[in-house]
Amino acid sequence: MKLIDGKSIAATVKSEIAKEVANMMDTDQKAPHLAAVLVGNDPASETYVASKERACKEVGFISSIYKLSEKTTEKELLKTIEFLNNDEEIDGYIVQLPLPKHIDTNKIIFAIDPKKDVDGFHPQNVGRMVMDMPCFLPATPAGIMTLLERSGIETEGKNCVVLGRSNIVGTPVAILLSRNSKKANGTVTLCHSRTKNLKEICLTADILIAAIGKAEFVTADMVKDQAVVIDVGIHRISDNSEKGYKIVGDVKFDEVSKKCSHITPVPGGVGPMTIVSLLENTLKAAKIQQKSEL
Repeated sequence: MKLIDGKSIAATVKSEIAKEVANMMDTDQKAPHLAAVLVGNDPASETYVASKERACKEVGFISSIYKLSEKTTEKELLKTIEFLNNDEEIDGYIVQLPLPKHIDTNKIIFAIDPKKDVDGFHPQNVGRMVMDMPCFLPATPAGIMTLLERSGIETEGKNCVVLGRSNIVGTPVAILLSRNSKKANGTVTLCHSRTKNLKEICLTADILIAAIGKAEFVTADMVKDQAVVIDVGIHRISDNSEKGYKIVGDVKFDEVSKKCSHITPVPGGVGPMTIVSLLENTLKAAKIQQKSEL
């Protein structure tokens, strides 16, 4: 078994981005500017946004965070989005999800300028992704594809099983894996809560992407020998340690790791690549913006 070290791969990609940013600065171009909108005090969201801010500093980006109260109205949030859409200094931004229940998430996503939608959630970017046209790819699926490529894992002609059909991970990564490209060309099965014979389907997977959102759902008897396992989940579960909890993924790592050829750890696997993909999208947005200004 070989660990797919997301931290190490992310560090390499960040180094490449930092060099590009330095070259931009040397030619009197401005540094890419990534903003984040955070509504409320969700601990996981705050942690992610803080990680994004650190990553921006590492590569030379400008970073802004707009923190809004849990009681922020939908109308107020839409005004913030309108401001960000029109601010020429900001190349890309994200609205951190989940949003409070009184706000319509789809309405907010639709309001984001597709040219600044570095999360890749706007229907225009999603549609262009489906048609294999230039766009901003969703960060986690893009990060998964980069992990596979940079780990030297062959996807062409492989049976790929994706557990979970969310618009954020499962559905887009299934689309990316099935693209007509040497970096993809997988034969993809997308499974979900209504899938029959789930265990049997998982056992056909050369590459298994676990994004089902249930702690340690994937067990050894669901994974065939020498499969590649990508664990997207992250959960905090109680234990008897000093902290009182441990972090686990959607895969029961201790037993599955004994059967597979490659596996991502949690944490330190997919997570770092999600932030790197966000940086890549922002760099792309900045280049497009500066090219349009010439």
